[in-house]
Parts: sequence; structure tokens; C-alpha cells
Amino acid sequence: MILQEKFRQLELEGSALLATNFYNYETLLGVLKAASAMDMPIILQTSPGTIHYLGVEMAAAMARAGLKAHGVEGWLHLDHAESYDMIKECLDAGYDSVMIDASEKSFEENVDITSAVTELAKEYNANVEAELGYVAKLGQSHQKEGFTKPGEASEFVKKTGVDALAVAIGSAHGFYKKEPKLDLELLKTIDDAVDCALVLHGGSGIPADQLQEGIRRGIRKINVATEIKDIFMATLKNEISSTDNIDLRQVFPPATEQVNRLVQKKLAIIKQA
Repeated sequence: MILQEKFRQLELEGSALLATNFYNYETLLGVLKAASAMDMPIILQTSPGTIHYLGVEMAAAMARAGLKAHGVEGWLHLDHAESYDMIKECLDAGYDSVMIDASEKSFEENVDITSAVTELAKEYNANVEAELGYVAKLGQSHQKEGFTKPGEASEFVKKTGVDALAVAIGSAHGFYKKEPKLDLELLKTIDDAVDCALVLHGGSGIPADQLQEGIRRGIRKINVATEIKDIFMATLKNEISSTDNIDLRQVFPPATEQVNRLVQKKLAIIKQA
């Protein structure tokens, strides 16, 4: 099933997919073990940084082999791409979905750039995600106003033909300095205004009850990345500092297991929504 069809199914079911970034074999393994244990589908994401680190072909091959080996239904997605060339390279490598992020451009520029990507993606029958509004990235202020406007969202989706739209309703990338509070009323208004899947970026650190209410009000994809990096590195640092063992095959598994446990908890939130 292509991702666009899955989103339509989720709309009918009132459910969502967890989308998790992976950075190397160990984080990928942790995510896949969790999805297999929970018997739930998942979206595997690579950022441009991971593409630069692993290479497109390697990232795609790892994801495909991993999904098959663990018997997991899943899709491979390029997250927060700003380069048309990288998007095409990933589509050529077999990615199921791509995100073009022109959210910091003007509305008109965002429409033009996104429209070019949706036109390209038709050749591959691939899902296209875009972003409208201000979802703070790492190092950016969380105070800046820029929530997604329902009227603009409706116009944007009609003009671009995107399959999924990341909305700004109070989440942010990275760590939160205080508990986030999603504007769930705004989310429902946006959901009523558009005919596409809605995406929540910055899912790390958002309380379970808000995530579940978000799903009930239209969120079909929840992104988690920061918590995966954090728990993996914290565990790995602890392992390295407490042993002289140089066998990375024994040092890495505890960190992978913590990713597994984290992702299982995130999947359980969705299952219980």
C-alpha cells in the first residue's frame, strides 16, 4: 500500500503513523524491533544530514532490508529537504515519500517550490509533505508567532496538491524548556479546512494525552527524532564510560535497546488513542 492510501485509511480509522528518524544501523534496528514487537506500521525517516552521512543508496538499502527482515509494514521518507536535487535523488533511490520544507519562504514562494516537487513526485507515485507556518527548528526561538492559518492552509493544499501538511500548532523541534501546549482547537479548524493528512513535527516531549487528542482532531503522522538521538547517546556514553571493552558489537546493543523501548512507548500512545 502506498503511503497516500495509508493516510486515507488512517483518516477513516481516526489513527496515525509514528515517523521516526534513524541515523545509523543501531538506531534503525531499535526502531524496527519496536515496530515488530508492537505489530504496528512505521515511517522511517532520514534527514538531509543522515543522507550526507550514510549516502542515499545505503540509507534506502538499509531501510528496505530492515523492514523485510523484521516483517514490518513501513515507508521510507525524506524529512525536511530543501534541495530539489536531493529530493529527486531520493525518489530515484526508491523513497516512498519526501518532504519539501520551504516554510521559511514567503507563502507564494512556498507554493511555487512545493508545487514543483508535487509535480515531480507524480512520476514516482510518491507522497509529498510540506510545511506551512513556523515550527521552531533546533536553535531557533520557540517564542516566535507563526501558527498555521486555516484559510492559508486550505489555499496552499489546493494550489500545491500536497498529500500531507506539517502544521504549526505549538510544537517545536528539539527539547522543550517547558511542557508544550498544542492549540488543539486550531488543529481541528485546520483539519476541517483541508483535504490532506496533517503532520505533527516536534513530537519528542509532547505529553501522551495531547498526542492522542491531536490524533482525534486530525493528526495522521507524528514525528519523533530528538528523543531517539538523546536516549541512544546517553546510554552509549554511559556504556563507554563504564567499560574498557572495545567490541562495539557489545557496547552498542544497550543503546539500541533503549531506542526500542522508547519507540514502543510512542507506538503504544498511538495504539491507545
